[in-house]
Amino acid sequence: MALIQIKNLTKIYSEKNSTVQTKALDSINLEIERGEFTAIAGPSGSGKTTLLNIIGALDYPTSGQIIIDNYNLSSMTQKAFAEFRLHKIGFVFQSYNLINTLTALENAEYVMLLQAINKRERRLKAEKILSEVGLANKLSHFPNQLSSGEQQRVAIARAIAPMPLIILADEPTANLDSQTGAMLINLMKELNEKKQVTFILATHDPMVMAKAKRLINLKDGRIIS
Repeated sequence: MALIQIKNLTKIYSEKNSTVQTKALDSINLEIERGEFTAIAGPSGSGKTTLLNIIGALDYPTSGQIIIDNYNLSSMTQKAFAEFRLHKIGFVFQSYNLINTLTALENAEYVMLLQAINKRERRLKAEKILSEVGLANKLSHFPNQLSSGEQQRVAIARAIAPMPLIILADEPTANLDSQTGAMLINLMKELNEKKQVTFILATHDPMVMAKAKRLINLKDGRIIS
């Protein structure tokens, strides 16, 4: 059985105090297997981020079903939704979203802190993954002391340290130069292959599309290929 099963998924946004509706996703059907390294591509407004948000338990669909690892996200309570997101999903954002008052090590530990993992275990895991992404000598550095590429590596470490089922990356190379972006994508592919964590990336970067093992193209909220 596929890790992610999406059936007739539709998402409609309604403007407040208005009858205007926007169909961001239109009857999406999709399966993603465990361990995939998949890119979701399409122009701005195609529905990439909306689809990522629903897979990541950040938003509910308007209709249809999404089942991840036998959990039906479409019918979860808000509390169960938040617990699923905390323990099953890792996020890598375009703008890194590091906490400026925390060191690289503390940022990498942060999700595990929320998961109530004990201090010794989370520190060992964070140190190990930061070493794997080439930041063993930057553990005590704050975000403003790191380059853009280093900040994104900390964000990747934070996402992967708790070993979630799925890591979602929304335009992860958008704020990076091409050389750094290629290095980061190669790092993600290496972690995907080594740790068998499923990666799903929303992108319009041709380099990311070329490196993906599977490419899904969206247009106007529909899968076109």
